[in-house]
Amino acid sequence: MLNSHTNSAQLIVLFHALGDPTRWRMVERLSAGPASVSELAKPQGLSLPAVMQHLRILEEARLVRTEKVGRVRLCQIRPEWVDMVEVWIKTRQASMQRQFDQLEQFLDDTKPDDEKGNPE
Repeated sequence: MLNSHTNSAQLIVLFHALGDPTRWRMVERLSAGPASVSELAKPQGLSLPAVMQHLRILEEARLVRTEKVGRVRLCQIRPEWVDMVEVWIKTRQASMQRQFDQLEQFLDDTKPDDEKGNPE
């Protein structure tokens, strides 16, 4: 369940990892499919060591997995953790919608009788 301390801590790590624009762009790129470290570095204008530092943070956040394939380090997104973020957002959205519905009901209930049911 998302309310557990472990999942809350994991979400904090995920959002921290995504809070950096470079890492955000890397995740965006990996959402389209696997890429090598060189492919991730090129559009960012970063050195390979700098990209590796960003990848380490994304790996620690469990957003990205890398593996050595021959002489190339291949990176790919881990969708199960992206799904966790999606569930968290949808849960917050549903909670907010309930609050808005309650507010709307309260406002309807507190209208003077002559304003109720009169759409303007």
